[in-house]
Amino acid sequence: TDYAVPSGAQVSISSGRHEAVIVEVGGGIRSYQVGGRDVLDGYRIDELCSNARGQPLIPWPNRLHEGRYTWDGQHYQTPINEVEKRNALHGYTRWHNWAVTATAPSEAVAALRLHPQEGYPFTLDLSVTYTLDPTGLTVTTTARNAGSVACPYAHGAHPYITVGADVIDDATLTAPASSYLRTDEFQIPVGRVPVDGTPFDFRAGTMIDSVQVDHAFTDLKRDDGLARVALASSETGRSVTVWVDAHYPYLMLFTGDTIADESRRRRGLGVEPMTCPPNGFATGEDVIRLEPGEAVNTRWGIVVEDR
Repeated sequence: TDYAVPSGAQVSISSGRHEAVIVEVGGGIRSYQVGGRDVLDGYRIDELCSNARGQPLIPWPNRLHEGRYTWDGQHYQTPINEVEKRNALHGYTRWHNWAVTATAPSEAVAALRLHPQEGYPFTLDLSVTYTLDPTGLTVTTTARNAGSVACPYAHGAHPYITVGADVIDDATLTAPASSYLRTDEFQIPVGRVPVDGTPFDFRAGTMIDSVQVDHAFTDLKRDDGLARVALASSETGRSVTVWVDAHYPYLMLFTGDTIADESRRRRGLGVEPMTCPPNGFATGEDVIRLEPGEAVNTRWGIVVEDR
């Protein structure tokens, strides 16, 4: 565009009926449609991104309580941006200007050097590649330690999927998790609980109805190395599946009941791949250690089917 918009430069990619828009601010995916119908509950070009819609979450996803963690014997304090719960939320990169380029009609790359800053004195070279094909979207995230000392790293993503209905209540959710993480009043995990006999057992496919979900799920069953979460609607005939590779042991599911804008609640299901659990930087659980010059590639994606 020739005018300033909240999400900065826009790059459009397409493959057949699939169209997506990747943006400069946050390096995320603002819009994804198949056949002119939304797959993601995203945001308009004149809107500020809300609730991390479509954004990569780096160098940690979800919550870090009190913004504190210890790494190689050093204590760090990060800025608090979820003030009421005293958490540092979703890392550092959501409001940075990424360099976004179209590398092919069906592919775009968002790149960023994350320089040392308060609470994270490390350097990361980051790239997120968005690729469309006739079945869906693949997102490949690469992080390389561009500094001189080992650094902690984790990654998450924050798409809100929709199957075309006004709300997700009548959609059927299938999720391969046999456990979820119970949380305290700050939404920090305090234990791993089997989903058996709880409202959070979606393994066989269950209508969401009025169930409110804002939890991390784990112990994921995988086929061909991938774990898959599917949302399907008999009303619209659409099924949207989010898949994650083995780097993602956790999936956050969020029905959107606490979104400040009440008109946006339960319009899409947040399905958030995470390489570490909430508060992972504090506990050290599943945090990736990147030595100088070392890189890691992680992949997740979306498959869309219309009846």
